[in-house]
Amino acid sequence: MTTTDALHLFLGHSACGQAVRRLDWANNPLGPISGWSHSLRTMVGAILDSAFPQCLLWGPQRISIHNDAFLPILGKKPLAIGRSFQEVWAEAWHMLEPLVVRAYAGEPTFIEDYPLIVERHDRPEQAYFTFCYSPIRDDDGRIAGMLDTVIETTPKVQAQQQEKLINAELAHRIQNTLAIVNSICDQTFRAASSLDEARITFGRRLKALGQAHMVLTQSSWISAPMAAIIEGALIPHSMAPGEICAQGPPVNLSARQALSLSMAIHELATNSMKYGALSAAGGEVTVRWNLEPIDGDKCLRLHWLETGGPRVSPPERRGFGSRLIEQVLAEDFGGKVSMCYAPEGLRFELATKLSNLPDQGTRIGV
Repeated sequence: MTTTDALHLFLGHSACGQAVRRLDWANNPLGPISGWSHSLRTMVGAILDSAFPQCLLWGPQRISIHNDAFLPILGKKPLAIGRSFQEVWAEAWHMLEPLVVRAYAGEPTFIEDYPLIVERHDRPEQAYFTFCYSPIRDDDGRIAGMLDTVIETTPKVQAQQQEKLINAELAHRIQNTLAIVNSICDQTFRAASSLDEARITFGRRLKALGQAHMVLTQSSWISAPMAAIIEGALIPHSMAPGEICAQGPPVNLSARQALSLSMAIHELATNSMKYGALSAAGGEVTVRWNLEPIDGDKCLRLHWLETGGPRVSPPERRGFGSRLIEQVLAEDFGGKVSMCYAPEGLRFELATKLSNLPDQGTRIGV
């Protein structure tokens, strides 16, 4: 067979078919196409006409010949046609070589979602492939090469991993939410003077918790805007314009911080409606937060200030709200809280370092 006749085997319109025709095979270990065995020519023609990603390895040097469907597997790597498979996948050869050796020894390999670190976009990346390495025999029946039939499964595997992560996060959040609800229930019914009072208080606390969860859900648990958390906790308690003023710079909270702050604001507002500024006409509540230096660190400082209400005196006993504010809030924010029962109105302050708050855009968990 002349070289011209041999080229007619690869007259397809594929880019890789044209590359096979253009390559100077005389200076390649496989030699001129006219000297190729019938088996090699047949296999090359078959893979070039295939729409499934395939790469043929031939000879002891494992010279590669692939089709157009194989190009996405290579990424930005140069064409592998006429090059050693080991050279093409040098970064992953320590993983691939044992499988190639097995194929050349006559043992086929099928692997699903095989993890490999590859470099095809100017950087190492974790990728996954499902492939079959099949021994290919020459005209005389001896194994002369190997066929790599492959499909990349990286998107599928990443989606499965993300699903597992989301499910794990969801289970974790459910457990934490149930623990919070259990604590609210225990504290509410233990301190209430009647069943009706406990039922009403419990319902309001659950509503405050639900409002915080809604804010977190709307942001896909990526960030919890402090302003939205505070606003959601205050809306049910504001009866007249100007009674409550809340303002401050954009700040993101972790899920745990969002939930505990929402509950704390709810308790402060409920207490104010019963005994403080919101229980009297003309009373006002101011909620402000700022970013300011404290002892050389950049910190968040939150203030709750009541004015215009009845005279305030310290409570005779510490209830659920006080324990939540003084213990849980301080722990979740990694900061300090203070409560001042000044005669002219209750004052509350929370101070914490910015390093205790999540970065913008960081996924958070309870």
